[in-house]
Amino acid sequence: MDHLAELKEFARLHARGQGMTAEHATRVLARITNDTTGDPESWAAVWTAEGRAAAGRGDLLDACRHYALARFPYHGDADRLDAQRLCVDTFDQWRRTQDGIERLEFTDADGTGGTVACWAAGLDRSRPLLVVMGGIVSVKEQWAPLLPLLNRLGFAAVVTELPGVGENTVTYGPDSWRTLSLLLDRLADRALVADTSMLALSFSGHLALGAAAEDPRIRRVLTVGAPVAGFFTDEAWWPRVPGITTDTLRRLTGSEDLTELRDRLAGFALTPERLRQVRIPVRYVASSRDEIIPDTDQTLLRRTLDDVRFKTFDDVHGSPAHLGATRRWLFSQLLWLRFARRRARPTPRGAVGARPS
Repeated sequence: MDHLAELKEFARLHARGQGMTAEHATRVLARITNDTTGDPESWAAVWTAEGRAAAGRGDLLDACRHYALARFPYHGDADRLDAQRLCVDTFDQWRRTQDGIERLEFTDADGTGGTVACWAAGLDRSRPLLVVMGGIVSVKEQWAPLLPLLNRLGFAAVVTELPGVGENTVTYGPDSWRTLSLLLDRLADRALVADTSMLALSFSGHLALGAAAEDPRIRRVLTVGAPVAGFFTDEAWWPRVPGITTDTLRRLTGSEDLTELRDRLAGFALTPERLRQVRIPVRYVASSRDEIIPDTDQTLLRRTLDDVRFKTFDDVHGSPAHLGATRRWLFSQLLWLRFARRRARPTPRGAVGARPS
C-alpha cells in the first residue's frame, strides 16, 4: 500500500475514534490528492482548512479534531507543525470557556531538557489521581474533552502525551516510563498520587505497565491494545506492522532507519520477571483483528499477572468501531476498582483469572 492510501485508511479509523461520521471523513479524504508540503490539496492543508471552517462556526472541539488529523501521524513537516500548534491553541481557547481546566508544563528530568505539557481538572490533594495518555499518534487534545466528566466523577485528572508526541519533546525510549513517575512527583502536592489510576491507551499502556512495576503509587492500569513484549521482539510478526506505525516509531525514538529502530525496540520488551512485579489490577481492551499488537502479548499478560481481565472486540487496533462500548467497559472497571472494590472482600492473590469478562 502506498503512503497516501495508508494514511487515508488509518485516518478513517482515527476519525471514527474521535466521533467523526464516516460520511464526513470520506468527503474530506476525497479532496486529498497528495502529501506534499505547501500544496492546497495535500493531507495537512485539506484537514487544516476543515479545522479552520469548524473554528469559524464556533465549534472549537470539532476544529481540534480536524487539526489533530492534519498533523497525523506526527508533526514532521511545516504544514503539520502548523496544524499541531492550531490544535493546542484552539483547545486552549475552548478550555477557557470551561470551569477548572488548567494547563501544566514541566521539564523532564532525563537530562535532555525535554518538556511535558498537560491539561488538568479537579486537582486537589484529597482526590485520587487519574492520568490519561494516548498512543504514538494521538495528541492530548483528543482526550482532554473528557476532563469535565472525570472531574465530576471525583478524580484529579491529568491528560498528557507519550514522549515524542504532540508537545512532549522527550525522546521515546525504554526508560520513558520514568516520565510517569516524574509526573506523579510533580503532582504530589496537588492530588492524591498514592492512589493513582492510569488510563493509558496503546503504546502508553506499555509505559504504564513498566511504571507500575516500579512505582507503588500506581494502583491500577486500564489500557487498549498495549504492546508488551512480542511486538518489540518478534521477527515473524514485524513484517505485518503497518508502515505508518514503523515510521512514527522511528521518528519518536530518533532512529535513522528500520534496522536501528528494531535494535532500539528490543530494549522496550517487558520481561516476565518485570511483569510479575505488577501486583495491581490491569484491565485490557483487545482487538481480535489487531494489525499492530500480536496476541502473544495478551498470552504473556495472562501468564504473568495476578489480576488481569480482557474485553475483546472483533475489530482492528484500538477497536475504533466500538468506541462507545470500549469507554463504557473501561469506565465501569475504573469506577469499580477505585470505589466499589475497596469495600468488597479482598480476593486471594492469584485467584482472579485472566478470562475475558
